[in-house]
Amino acid sequence: MPSSLPKLAVFKFTSCDGCQLSLLDLEDELLAIAGRIRLAYFPEATRSVLKGPYDVALVEGSVSTPEELERVQQVRRSARFLVAIGACATSGGIQALRNFADVDEFKAVVYAKPHYLEALAESTPIAQHVKVDLELQGCPISKTQLLTVLTALLQGREPRLPSYSVCLECKRRGNICVLTGRGLPCLGPLTRAGCGALCPGYHRPCYGCFGPQETPNPASLSRWFKERLGLTEDDLVRALRQFTANAPAFRQESVTHEH
Repeated sequence: MPSSLPKLAVFKFTSCDGCQLSLLDLEDELLAIAGRIRLAYFPEATRSVLKGPYDVALVEGSVSTPEELERVQQVRRSARFLVAIGACATSGGIQALRNFADVDEFKAVVYAKPHYLEALAESTPIAQHVKVDLELQGCPISKTQLLTVLTALLQGREPRLPSYSVCLECKRRGNICVLTGRGLPCLGPLTRAGCGALCPGYHRPCYGCFGPQETPNPASLSRWFKERLGLTEDDLVRALRQFTANAPAFRQESVTHEH
């Protein structure tokens, strides 16, 4: 393989591995991509390790431990272009639910010897600690969007990703609106497109796993949930605190409904 090919590295922080495996899920396109890059670092796929610097670094997971706080700085120094992939890397992930409580109390309940465990008080996104060049939303990310980003970077152009809401994807699919038509507490009006309206396509509400869209209005949707659907304050907190609970728009609105 020519040494002049751009080097791609894939790093994992606190996460479930699902987003980085989206690269392997590309299947038909994977061989074509492999012929255009050098896979320099990707423990999920190969034991081969090439030293940096790297042209592109895909970073999955949130910063949740002191060791990760140091390592994210090292990754940033080694990468020319850093892409945070998935809800954990872009907003803190499902583990950021601890940001609303006392992490030491959680440790004491779960672990027999919590003093052996090193953890930060909060689970935070990559961009809170280093400069991020691009963010890919989702839990997990869309492999189609990942292909779009990798192709654009290989061609030296800026990737184009949607910033509008899931509602537009529902319209394109011809879905019956689960919010107005079925009375379900759907976060689609607040959530960034990219999943193809997967959950509403199966008559389930959107859970917000792609994070807030470009111009969300969570206060307005919360009023609808209360006045039209009869949700309580506790219901609203639970609805907003899911996959991307720590995203600013969701976090700020959920706090207003806490007792």
